[in-house]
Amino acid sequence: MNANMARPAWCEPAEWEARVQLAAVYRVFHMMGWTELIFNHITLRVPGPHKHFLINPFGLTYDEIKASNLVKIDLEGNILSPSEYPINPAGFVVHSAIHANVEDAHCVMHTHTTAGLAVACMEEGLAYTNFYSAQLHDMVAYHDFEGITVHDDEKSRLLRSMGNKRLLVLRNHGLLAHGATLAHAFALLWTLNRACEVQVVTHAMRGQTLPISPAITERATRDSLQFSPAHGAGQNVLDALIRRVERIDPSYKE
Repeated sequence: MNANMARPAWCEPAEWEARVQLAAVYRVFHMMGWTELIFNHITLRVPGPHKHFLINPFGLTYDEIKASNLVKIDLEGNILSPSEYPINPAGFVVHSAIHANVEDAHCVMHTHTTAGLAVACMEEGLAYTNFYSAQLHDMVAYHDFEGITVHDDEKSRLLRSMGNKRLLVLRNHGLLAHGATLAHAFALLWTLNRACEVQVVTHAMRGQTLPISPAITERATRDSLQFSPAHGAGQNVLDALIRRVERIDPSYKE
């Protein structure tokens, strides 16, 4: 089915395009196993003058998400699109804080992958001991755990912890990334999560880990093509994964 043919009358073309793209990425997360029952979130700003954004309907798994059932909300959490479902307050607090205060945070992603959460529970956090973490020199911030993120007063502290970093390790909780595009946020989060996966396995082995010097991680981060706009900032990678989703189930476009 052509995605434009499925667009309902209440939805503008630019918003519909954003909905289709975001729904595709939810299916990518499902395909990769980056899911936590009906929890966690990927949010995307709706094109236009207002800071409205799309979030998953609370109650659906990622493989049930379609362009039409994503929920549009404002920075106060008011639902602005037809929806049979509510939104998860825990997701709204974190994502709205970033969308409201970081101008180029067009996409925010948050996961509870086993590897990401395991590293978030370690006092040292991310270790610069593998190929992937070496590409994240001075790119990761940390925010201390304050319990379930449903209290508005945590927003200011979370933003202060994040500073100007794109990646945030929520201690004892999980991983978060924000990017100028869906692909940009995905490339950042994938690299951090992959670094965590390797770190978890490395720490399970006998022997001493082999640290990488800051001079090398700084150079590796500078040389990495993963986040460079000149090389698509991850768009080619995300496009390839969406093609795989398309072959499995194109219903995300409905």
